[in-house]
Amino acid sequence: MKIVRVQDIIGTEREVSDKQWTSRRLLLKKDGMGFSFHETIIKAGSEHTFWYKHHLEAVYCVAGNGRIKDLATGEVHEITDGTLYALDKHDRHTLYGGTEDMRLICAFNPPVTGREIHDEDGAYLPDTSED
Repeated sequence: MKIVRVQDIIGTEREVSDKQWTSRRLLLKKDGMGFSFHETIIKAGSEHTFWYKHHLEAVYCVAGNGRIKDLATGEVHEITDGTLYALDKHDRHTLYGGTEDMRLICAFNPPVTGREIHDEDGAYLPDTSED
């Protein structure tokens, strides 16, 4: 059994951030669960384009608001507390922070290692390590 408290992640190598977002990686590949699990804070008014070409992601909003735009279709969806979106087709998208910070709970498959950074397409490169 694993017990992870987000307050124990803050300020460690499992917390990654810039001025527009913070990602707290509660479970990573090395935890052996077959997926990774994150708390992500998207700052109000920010804009992010992502394309997880090598990962599937499910995201559940537990606080705040924003919007997501599907770049293939142009559809825009409101995100509020209680909304889940699943990037089940490696969907290229733009995420917009709303009037208040969004607190998102995210699961990635395959799991991330915690060393990833977004490339020029907004993707994480695939992990090819054995560990």
